[in-house]
Amino acid sequence: MPFIRATISNPQLDPATREVLVKGLTDLAVTTLNKPLERTTVHLNLVPADHYYVGGEPVGEATGAHVEVSITAGTNSADERARFISQTYDLLRSTLGLLPSVAGVALYEMHPESYGYNGVTQLDFRRGK
Repeated sequence: MPFIRATISNPQLDPATREVLVKGLTDLAVTTLNKPLERTTVHLNLVPADHYYVGGEPVGEATGAHVEVSITAGTNSADERARFISQTYDLLRSTLGLLPSVAGVALYEMHPESYGYNGVTQLDFRRGK
């Protein structure tokens, strides 16, 4: 049940571009990380460009981007995680255009007993509870 938060330094990001990002991130979670579509959540966090800095400097004409993904620990291989990071960066670059010198992708692996949804931990979900 991945939760994906993409912080983008453009609060006026047009709806078509938002849709491409959301569908692209969802598709990558499903195809690269083998996560279930029906439990994949994406949150676009659109922030003003003057609130986004890299190396202590404003991103200027570039579009700042950082993607954070919470997944259950032990459910993906290092190769799957590396492919997801690479493909997510490619999606950001192709969708947003000019990026600053750093556009990050972070996968947070949560312990199954400390991560869940609808009041059920991932550990209990795996146990069929």
